[in-house]
Amino acid sequence: MARCIFHIDLDAFFVSVEQVLNPKLKGKSVIVGGDPERRGVVASASYEARHFGIHAGMPSSTARRLCPQAIFIRSRFSIYKDASAKFMKILGDFSPHIEPLGLDEAYLDATGCIEPHGSPRQLAISLKGRINKELKLTASVGVATCKVVAKIASDLCKPDGLLEIAPGNEQTFLNPLPIAKLSGVGRKTEQSLKEMGVSTIEELANLPLDTMNRQFGATGAVIHSYARALDDREVEAPGEAKSISQELTLPTTPLTAFFLRLTFTIYARRFAKICAARAKEQNV
Repeated sequence: MARCIFHIDLDAFFVSVEQVLNPKLKGKSVIVGGDPERRGVVASASYEARHFGIHAGMPSSTARRLCPQAIFIRSRFSIYKDASAKFMKILGDFSPHIEPLGLDEAYLDATGCIEPHGSPRQLAISLKGRINKELKLTASVGVATCKVVAKIASDLCKPDGLLEIAPGNEQTFLNPLPIAKLSGVGRKTEQSLKEMGVSTIEELANLPLDTMNRQFGATGAVIHSYARALDDREVEAPGEAKSISQELTLPTTPLTAFFLRLTFTIYARRFAKICAARAKEQNV
């Protein structure tokens, strides 16, 4: 029996949650992130704002320049985490095999869970319906026999889409797509491949494996397999966290060493408290 892997991605998650709480924001250019007057960064943008070229990770000041009429909202992670927990709970009602990827997306292995719904597509429709009814959010869903194809499918059908790649059609689906769509192909790898005359996934799949190994090492073999729709990775629940991280975006350019030392001291103490709290939770 072929595997049935879903990739579910909530559309413009942070912005969508804000629009649920304030319906007046719907249909408008909305940006969730840092202060555009300081060193803020875009965390999420509505699709109306994306028409102006705005994307996550962009400086908020640049976003304001591109879309002066945009409504900026400071991130409120507590409400996003709450919405995410409800999202994951809904997924758990469809399959016990879930692999979260951050707050707003996850893989779900529906193999063996299809029968009550009749078909993978009907399961996906039911899943999307639950998310919309209970959370007032939309989700894009890719369905395939493996993770790499399911992820690309969900990316291509956003927003509020559903794209099922039937077993046996994976290669036909992948072939015409640009190599940048493939998991593991970042900007540097993309540039190297283009210098080799490779611009589509089909061209990548047709390269000799030895060539990929020589050029990219072990990563080359993985990418080559993905290009041929060969991906046997399981959908796995997240394990115990191996590390804790903390980020800080400075509001202005620091002019003195004293400013940097003071900032580092404050945030080092804050990070130490976070680590201590985590250790206490785990009885370490």
